Amino acid sequence: MNETFHIRPIEPRDNSAMAAIIRSVMPEFGADGPGFAIHDAEVDTMYEAYTRPRSSYFVVERDGVVIGGGGIAPLENAEPDVCELRKMYFLPQARGIGAGSAMMQRCLDAARTHGFRRCYLETLTGMDAAQALYARSGFTPLCTPMGGTGHFSCDRFFIRDL
Repeated sequence: MNETFHIRPIEPRDNSAMAAIIRSVMPEFGADGPGFAIHDAEVDTMYEAYTRPRSSYFVVERDGVVIGGGGIAPLENAEPDVCELRKMYFLPQARGIGAGSAMMQRCLDAARTHGFRRCYLETLTGMDAAQALYARSGFTPLCTPMGGTGHFSCDRFFIRDL
């Protein structure tokens, strides 16, 4: 395990930190208008949102401070074997230290444990480091979105078999 950070399941005390991270990171990439995850009701209650069946959310901690997170949940309005990689955002100090790859592995392992066979994600043109991580992690591009996330402003879609 990388000693510079630690990944653990989200706890109720992490809600405010994750809401602040999401609201800080998304505008950095121009993802703060209508149709982006920044407006999802769950942003303020991430712990509670991921206590639902077949859902998991994890935070990245460094020196006791939450610096990022990511999770999986069933893809809404899709086949039951498809999950969505959701709300994976990292503060600048969490980037370039291997946290993204480690978080991706943790989420994909959780997806398999929950019985999913495919993992879907949506992102935005310009989030190049994230898209490089998705490619390294075995995701392939789709031409159109799947399911019904409500994130109509996302313009890049990926999937991978688990």
